[in-house]
Amino acid sequence: MKKLITLTIVMVLLASTLTGCGGGTKYKDGTYEGDATGMQPLKVSVEVKDGKIANVEITEHAETEGISDPAIEQIPDLIVEKNSTDVDAVSGATITSNAIKEAVNKALEGAK
Repeated sequence: MKKLITLTIVMVLLASTLTGCGGGTKYKDGTYEGDATGMQPLKVSVEVKDGKIANVEITEHAETEGISDPAIEQIPDLIVEKNSTDVDAVSGATITSNAIKEAVNKALEGAK
């Protein structure tokens, strides 16, 4: 039974690696825009270079100053670093964090 479980885990990990899941996703180069709503609407611009997320910029937002600032400062860099929106939300600014990730996902739909 242990061998079967081990084999299954190895196969899942291998499949993930071969299919390019997570941060390995390749995108078409260009600049893409997306939007979402946290406490208020926000817009992002996502730049893709060499098939990877090169820059994420919040271009417009009306989120609450002070509360949303950590998410606006940290989430774009985390997304670029991981080449994925699968990043943790910033504590205390979860709604804004999730809106940024949603807006980036919408932008990246055009880059697939």
